[in-house]
Amino acid sequence: MNFRIVAVGQKLPDWAEVAVNDFTRRMPLEASIEIVPVRAEKRSPSRTTQQVMAIEGKRVLSILRPREYVVVLDEKGDHMTTHQIAGAMEDFLKEGLDVAFVIGGADGLDELVKERAKKMWRLSDLTLPHALARIVLAEQLYRAMSLLKKHPYHRD
Repeated sequence: MNFRIVAVGQKLPDWAEVAVNDFTRRMPLEASIEIVPVRAEKRSPSRTTQQVMAIEGKRVLSILRPREYVVVLDEKGDHMTTHQIAGAMEDFLKEGLDVAFVIGGADGLDELVKERAKKMWRLSDLTLPHALARIVLAEQLYRAMSLLKKHPYHRD
């Protein structure tokens, strides 16, 4: 099973890159995490927020694979506990699904991207900077896999 984190915005700060890479490296053989950056559109007075989101949305949609199960991360998404994420991952494994998790740009995600998604999850009630959102997602994917594998990383 392959997980792809499709995230608007290219370069992470070094500290965030190290943290994300640590969790992607530690994933068990049954699953892998790939980070797929999507170029953010420059803001300008001549473009509305909706226009910028539409451009970024087209870029995201062009990257998503036809058979991928898409999960959008959004502030209006479902609250997910680590156990619920592990349960979803168990279902993904059973069904042999590859999953793309989509993190939007500074203004969020275009509605067309949300419509493409099968699920919408919320990482936190807090507003997270994009670098931290990638870290939290990578860590939770690793933690959920650890829970499924009965690895002592997760403590109940």
